[in-house]
Amino acid sequence: MAGYLDARPRVGYFYTGKTGSQLLTEKIKKIKVAEFTSMPVVVQDSATVYEAICTMFLEDVGTLFIINKNGHLAGVASRKDLLRASMGKQEINSIPINIIMTRMPNITYCFKEDYLLDIAHILIGKQIDGLPVVKRSTNDSGLEVVGRITKTNITKAFVELAHDELL
Repeated sequence: MAGYLDARPRVGYFYTGKTGSQLLTEKIKKIKVAEFTSMPVVVQDSATVYEAICTMFLEDVGTLFIINKNGHLAGVASRKDLLRASMGKQEINSIPINIIMTRMPNITYCFKEDYLLDIAHILIGKQIDGLPVVKRSTNDSGLEVVGRITKTNITKAFVELAHDELL
């Protein structure tokens, strides 16, 4: 009965006393990042700013994750970073992306096991559009990018929740 009723052995069914909004809140708090992770868009740290801009445009994303030769997260580049780098008379074909990217340890990231609501608070608090979803590398201390979570992913989660409530 959608959480309004519960059952116990030798007692039977009984009313839980929870309102619809309380049940929805409980459901929201249990959603994990893994349920709404999308594919990451990565570029090598040896790429140029021009290549990064092209990748961002072709993939239609707002954030690129920069990986090193070992495949570990080395940096993040946002639209603002790339726009700032392309202003003026700089030759973006020769500027490496690793010059303008945000580097570790200044990167905020998350894991698949994290709660989506906690990540939403981080995105709002830090005023960023997306985070890399990472896992710890098995052979050394690096972080491998396995996905991304964005404001759009979170919006999709809430739309799905609302759709489920209507059914």
